[in-house]
Amino acid sequence: MLKPLPRLYVIRHGETEWSLSGRHTGKNDLPLTEHGAAMARRLRAYLVVTPFALVLTSPLLRARDTCTLAGLGEHAQISTDLSEWDYGDYEGRSSAEICKEVPDWDLFRDGSPNGETPSQVAARADRLIGGLLAIAGNVALFSHGQFGCALAARWIGLAIANGRHFAFDPAAVSVLGPKSGHSQVPVIERWNAALAQSDIGLGVGDAHVGS
Repeated sequence: MLKPLPRLYVIRHGETEWSLSGRHTGKNDLPLTEHGAAMARRLRAYLVVTPFALVLTSPLLRARDTCTLAGLGEHAQISTDLSEWDYGDYEGRSSAEICKEVPDWDLFRDGSPNGETPSQVAARADRLIGGLLAIAGNVALFSHGQFGCALAARWIGLAIANGRHFAFDPAAVSVLGPKSGHSQVPVIERWNAALAQSDIGLGVGDAHVGS
């Protein structure tokens, strides 16, 4: 019998100054804001009661701090594959600002000058997924907004261009897993759940989608 797919809890880092202002943040290692840290701490109640076979975090400070404040830092390992999209020349700029110069620009289709291409990010997501297929149980992944959307698209076999259709807010939790009764069929069980801002539970099977 084939091993069931793991269940991936994908957690975006809490708020930073640039996420608050809508500026693309790739390699810049910005800290959480005070509010972002509070958001991360509120995740603890939902995450520490979940048994995780593996905890991975992006090497960037905002993801690592979110992991620690959420109560999982002690067991976390660094994975560079969880890093945010490298925005190259568009680092620190908002989509609205970029589109004034390039009206039809779309990150998931076009990438950014001197940054990562969509195919490079897709390959990174596929590599991460491939390495996690051997894990039995739950996996916590502390990552970033755009890469989280790319990961979700690739998990369900979509081209990375479809990542544009996902929204992933700061300190939101998404769950990628196997379809109930079909352990080899990857599905999105929950998406963009704003657990840090509400009393929503994290029980698998809840019919909550969106923030």
